[in-house]
Amino acid sequence: MDGDCDIAPCLDGACATDATSTPDMPRIVGESIERLGIATGPTVWSEFGRLSQKHKVANLGQGFPDWLPPQFAVDSLVEAAVDVAKSPHQYTRTAGHPNLVKALAGRYSVHLRREIDAMAEIAVTVGASQALYLSLQTLVKPGDEVILFEPFFDLYVNQVKLAGGTPVYVPLTFVPYSLEDDNNDNEETDVVGGEWILESINLQKALSPKTRAIVLNSPHNPTGKIFTREEMESIADAVVAAGPQCVVLTDEVYKYITHAPPKEEVQDESARGYTSLCPGHIQFASLPGMWERTITISSAGKTFSATGWQVGWCVGPKELISPIHQLLPYVQFCASTVIQEALARTLAKAEAPYEGFPSYYAYLKESYTRKRDLLSNALKAAGFGVPNYDTTPGGGFFIFARIGKSIADALPAERKNSPNVAAPGGIARQDWALCQWMAEEKGVLCIPSTPFFSSERVAEGASDEFIRVAFCKTDGTINEAASALFDIQRGKKDSSVNRENAPSLESDLEEAEGGISRERIETR
Repeated sequence: MDGDCDIAPCLDGACATDATSTPDMPRIVGESIERLGIATGPTVWSEFGRLSQKHKVANLGQGFPDWLPPQFAVDSLVEAAVDVAKSPHQYTRTAGHPNLVKALAGRYSVHLRREIDAMAEIAVTVGASQALYLSLQTLVKPGDEVILFEPFFDLYVNQVKLAGGTPVYVPLTFVPYSLEDDNNDNEETDVVGGEWILESINLQKALSPKTRAIVLNSPHNPTGKIFTREEMESIADAVVAAGPQCVVLTDEVYKYITHAPPKEEVQDESARGYTSLCPGHIQFASLPGMWERTITISSAGKTFSATGWQVGWCVGPKELISPIHQLLPYVQFCASTVIQEALARTLAKAEAPYEGFPSYYAYLKESYTRKRDLLSNALKAAGFGVPNYDTTPGGGFFIFARIGKSIADALPAERKNSPNVAAPGGIARQDWALCQWMAEEKGVLCIPSTPFFSSERVAEGASDEFIRVAFCKTDGTINEAASALFDIQRGKKDSSVNRENAPSLESDLEEAEGGISRERIETR
């Protein structure tokens, strides 16, 4: 999703399980591997994982927090593990531990404003990635089409293929700001940020009688986009237009990290007297007529900074969830009983006041908002275009930064379009070359945007302008990255970042950006 974290890197650059073949030993594979295509080398994740190990970098690459979960979550895990009376060390109910599905049913009954049946309308899985996998496996037949909004989280593509489906890409349109709307105090800027929008006409063109599902991810990885209510209503219209076979799989793993909620949604919630734990987040299944045609997918990993817990779930009508229940025992008997029990206890504690905030969720939003601002200011000062969160809603913990001319010019010419076995098509286009150069020589690691686009769009240059930057990192990591980024803009020739000078670099950065708040919210 995002699953519960990005694909884990093979740190040597080529996994021991990477597919190989030799002339004297033909490769014989099953249908699933044939659907994926036989891999022959490293991927973006293994390649940048290797770089993170080889070089001293501030790692803003993969999407997992580099701090402990909140103390109450850790306490819940310990309590669950040593609870002799309940002994959650054996198998539990395959479709979901009773305590957890009851807690989730209570939560989603509020979210969706309808009574959720804990036993019939929820399925617990090993992370949200498996929730998506099982949903697709129960829905898709060979020849069916599944619509993905592009850019997309790369996991989606191969999961559709594994189910025998055909990915159909609907591009989101990038609309740059005018200079007046960019909220950038740097008068010499050569790049502006912008926002990604869904043009309904592009979605309508992608529909066919073969359209079986539409995958919606809001807040969105990698762009941070929050789909507007109008855009979601256009998706609902498309579902109806496609025919009764079409459903929506909505990936909502970032819903509690809606750091820049749509103002109109927050105002509407306030007018209705509704207090939301994730203000501004729109549950697609709550739209008129969409409950019956939606599987809502989420997990605990992003919310509680515990991506290794690997507990996800599906919520939806019995007709869509029952086949998942049927398939679950043949995939694994159950998700970890201990972790499910720990999560049930954690959910009960998360709504209590926390660190001076009304709830843990309010704390989480504030913490990520501050980290977002710290990193986005650093990116702007370095010469990247970023969203203006005063006007553009945003969620999740990624910034899809636009590469400015000064940054592109700083990249050594010989690195652009150079051969690279890990890069799509074997060529390191601008985004890839820049990320590799920054990791190898400038001390900061980001992820190129090419993995989030189809090969056709990459060939057209759609990914050349963007990189994905994660701010789910400690203040120390973000400050280190800010220094490295500012170092690029200052045009230093030294290939390594002088960490002893980091405080002065941060002071320069603050001065350039009008000051970055140094308030510290303790991350636990």
